[in-house]
Amino acid sequence: MPRTILLREWLNRLFPRQHHEQELRIEPASADASFRRYFRVTLENGDTRIVMDAPPEHEDCRPFLHVATLFRDAGVHVPEVFAQDLEQGFLLLSDLGNTTYLNVLDATTAPALYRDANAALVDIQRASRAGVLPAYDRALLERELNLFPDWYVARHLGLTLDTVQTAQLRNAFETLLANNLAQPQVFVHRDYHSRNLMVIDGAYPANPGIIDFQDAVYGPITYDLVSLYRDAYITWEEERELDFVIRYWEMAKKAGLPVSPDFDAFYRDYEWMGAQRQIKVLGIFARLYHRDGKDGYLKDMPRVMAYLRRTCTRYNALAPLARLLDQLENRAVETGLTF
Repeated sequence: MPRTILLREWLNRLFPRQHHEQELRIEPASADASFRRYFRVTLENGDTRIVMDAPPEHEDCRPFLHVATLFRDAGVHVPEVFAQDLEQGFLLLSDLGNTTYLNVLDATTAPALYRDANAALVDIQRASRAGVLPAYDRALLERELNLFPDWYVARHLGLTLDTVQTAQLRNAFETLLANNLAQPQVFVHRDYHSRNLMVIDGAYPANPGIIDFQDAVYGPITYDLVSLYRDAYITWEEERELDFVIRYWEMAKKAGLPVSPDFDAFYRDYEWMGAQRQIKVLGIFARLYHRDGKDGYLKDMPRVMAYLRRTCTRYNALAPLARLLDQLENRAVETGLTF
């Protein structure tokens, strides 16, 4: 039976009075990069709810419920769960609206929106404890990195790495992993960026509304921060980026989080964590296109590559990766400030 029919039948059982009087209005709300889909349901009194449709053969709703509880207990704004059917893969959630950060971010709105995002991130990180979420361990970080040669290099660029290039890439991965795994560990949303933060006006708890957190893990403290400020969907001049990151760093220190007391060292960790994420994202975006037929992410790949190049050309230890990227894209070798 089509899932849209199953979904409507489930909603009609939840709202039987409406079933007899009129059809519930069900409209697409959004989709994400997985098999999950979201629908907005309008109730008889005009209130709206969001239904998550997570086919159980592909998705599991239980991590979403678990993380929602953790984050809500941390004091941040996540959707309220009104009903659930884990066997069919349906959740009925509160509606955090249509306005993402990406919809409204500009030079004027960014300071206040990012202040709120920093504060929410600090609240999540302060609530962290080991053994509650899956570990963002070496195996997972490395599996993400391997998306790059498999999907970006081989499938998207149509290239085969030779023995020397393979060794260069592996050495770069080891360099990044050593840094990433040495960072202090906290709760990590894992996709903390402008499409997953919602603008909430006049509601409690405060802005932002946070969604798409079901893949949360326990891992490096800079991961969510670099997801936010080296966002695949919006770019800031580095001077502004530095200001946003410094404000987080100061807030985190005040909250007692284990950030480096030296900002230069913290920013290096931030950039190297970003390199891991950018390598992964390039692989994911390529996979979404070539495997899943989703071409909407192709336009964002140059931005992600630009972030990666910026970091690789800045640090001597990552210069071999910068040269490899030049070879893959047949570009003249770039040089830059290195440390």
